[in-house]
Amino acid sequence: MSMVELRGLKELIESISRDRNLPRLAVQSAIREALLKGYERYRRAQNMERRQFDEEYFDNFEVELDIDEEGFRVLSTKSIVDQVSNTDHEISLDEVQKVAPEAQVGDSVVLDVTPDQGEFGRMAAMQTKQVLAQKLRDQQRQMVQEEFQDLESTVLQARVLRFERQSVILSVSSSFGQPEVEAELPKREQLPNDNYRANATFKVYLKKVSQGQQRGPQLLVSRADAGLVVYLFANEVPEIEDEVVRIVAVAREANPPSRYVGPRTKIAVDTLDRDVDPVGACIGARGSRIQVVVNELRGEKIDVIRWSPDPATYIANALSPARVDEVRLMDPESRQTHVLVAEDQLSLAIGKEGQNVRLAARLTGWKIDIKDKLKYDDVGEDAKFAAVRAKYAEDQREMEKLEHDDDDDYQEEFEEDFDTNEEEESVEI
Repeated sequence: MSMVELRGLKELIESISRDRNLPRLAVQSAIREALLKGYERYRRAQNMERRQFDEEYFDNFEVELDIDEEGFRVLSTKSIVDQVSNTDHEISLDEVQKVAPEAQVGDSVVLDVTPDQGEFGRMAAMQTKQVLAQKLRDQQRQMVQEEFQDLESTVLQARVLRFERQSVILSVSSSFGQPEVEAELPKREQLPNDNYRANATFKVYLKKVSQGQQRGPQLLVSRADAGLVVYLFANEVPEIEDEVVRIVAVAREANPPSRYVGPRTKIAVDTLDRDVDPVGACIGARGSRIQVVVNELRGEKIDVIRWSPDPATYIANALSPARVDEVRLMDPESRQTHVLVAEDQLSLAIGKEGQNVRLAARLTGWKIDIKDKLKYDDVGEDAKFAAVRAKYAEDQREMEKLEHDDDDDYQEEFEEDFDTNEEEESVEI
């Protein structure tokens, strides 16, 4: 069998495997695919008959590497036929029976179609080199996908590499020994207090591992996701790790709409153990535990509050540090509530540019209106909400009536059509 010589093939495989941290079998597979593409280029260049080659034309060809002899062969699987119409895919029965008398029409044979060393020209070699580089990149991206797919929604340690437009490109450690798997930290996922200088290290939340072969980093990470706060508390508070204390809800505003307002997070915690204070466990002695989280988030304000199954209590806790006098659940169906506070607590309850009440609403899932207790009209507000609820109930009844009428009309039409069909059938009989 003929062979095209590839000097240094064994060393090439070892070098690529070592430098790119890829398994040898993956490198060999990439080389075979690249050589096959080079052979396709060679055949297209040698196409004297002007034959049309579609995408599937070379599917019956394969490349065999001989690592010990440092070369490769091209093999073609051909079908045995009586009359040959395409020499690349078929071979005549008479020709095969000269060496294999037992062969029959419909069988397949594998033939060596390796070109001569000199015929495998410069253009084919260039094509092979380009395809090999692409295949190796594809192999690396596939390995990154397989490794990090299971790590989505977890926290990784990252280091700043460079800056592209408004994004920060970070390196994330890989278990395959590649110290610089690149990850993108977009502008919207950055913290305003972070200083992204070269080689600075941060903990980041892995939001997404991109599929496909598009250019750029495959990993999308975040410093603004609420999942990062959950991880930091779970890592710092043993009671959370041991599931004695649980995090029920988190509301975070890492990038406030105004530059005059800093980032802030509210986190609701609870426990089934009466001897454990969940809020105190998260804060720690003299604030030692929460301070570690605050430092990692570069001074972000964090409110840890006690969750409660009673909505009124939960809402009052969520508006911390403001003191709440009364919570009135005006409409539980639409989850609207009025919170009454003293005049000196109004600004604290609302927060700078509404941040405190906005986060409390996200945390609890209720629409919260802060009211001055002295100016609040109980009777008037109750009457207003009673009228709204009455109108809502009336609208619901109207909708149900219309749906019922539509069903009756449909039933009548169905019965009329059924009767008509029966009459037509009886006439035909």
